[in-house]
Amino acid sequence: MKKALTVILAVLFVFLMTDAASAKSYPGKKVLYIDSYHQGYGWSDGIEKGVKQGLEGTGVELKVFRMDTKRNTSDEFLKQAAQKAKAEIEAFKPDVVITADDNAAKAVIVPFYKDSSLPFVFCGLNWDASRYGFPTKNITGMVEVAPVKELLEQLKPYAKGNRLGVLATDVETNRTEAAAYKKTLGLQFEEYFCKDVADFKKGFLELQGKVDMILIDSDGGLYNNAAEELKAFFLSNTKVPTGTCYDFMTPYAFMGFTKLAEEQGMWSAGAALKILDGTAPSAIPLAKNKEGSLIINTKIGKAIGAQIPFAMLQSAAQVIE
Repeated sequence: MKKALTVILAVLFVFLMTDAASAKSYPGKKVLYIDSYHQGYGWSDGIEKGVKQGLEGTGVELKVFRMDTKRNTSDEFLKQAAQKAKAEIEAFKPDVVITADDNAAKAVIVPFYKDSSLPFVFCGLNWDASRYGFPTKNITGMVEVAPVKELLEQLKPYAKGNRLGVLATDVETNRTEAAAYKKTLGLQFEEYFCKDVADFKKGFLELQGKVDMILIDSDGGLYNNAAEELKAFFLSNTKVPTGTCYDFMTPYAFMGFTKLAEEQGMWSAGAALKILDGTAPSAIPLAKNKEGSLIINTKIGKAIGAQIPFAMLQSAAQVIE
């Protein structure tokens, strides 16, 4: 019962935001959702799910465009993807555009639509939107912040010391996240940015020899094909408490205090509906995600000898057994 209540409370406020607007009908209105990444990446899929839920039953025509820049990281590919997104906007003629994550903001909104007449709602921008000059008269959105301090408070009782390591794939988003952990949260840590699955394993083993607990950042969905291999690896090799802020990474970690991608999508859909009702984007304040879910992987917990209180297991949104 407590697990169900946790999940319900985690998304309640975004339903409240969209409830009044979604009771209306918007025939003929169009929303284009631009995903910086690809289908199958857990974070992107969650945002898209939230957008669709937020617009369900409103009569709004929703179209999805994926830039696929997580699997294709060159500057040239990003430029081409941005041009394709721009062409999609011109062909579809949406009333509002929702974008997810940094590459759509950097390569589509900033060069082509900043301060234009077309309304944009961004989400998933890590920690700070001001580096893109947001908000503007036509741009609002939700900034993405990771509940790292909350996660570390959960991990510390199981660690022998305070030395922290961060393991992440070597992509721009993860480097931005790591910089924010230092600048915004004041954390100090060892970091390892990996190039592939083999390097992911190598970095994990290397960090374990230096730190007391490890934060496992997003793999960007790049290692999905090796999921079973990685589950077995982390179960067999984890010696220190590990945690993550991404639900799709919890099969590899002892504990997750995770952001809800659906919250980003639901909020964005609600903002889009407000704009369709006549509210100017500039009148919708920037928001930050607020909700999280506790996920406990008891398999890895047993591997490191963790004694998990029954009350914690009861309060968790999910227990991996």
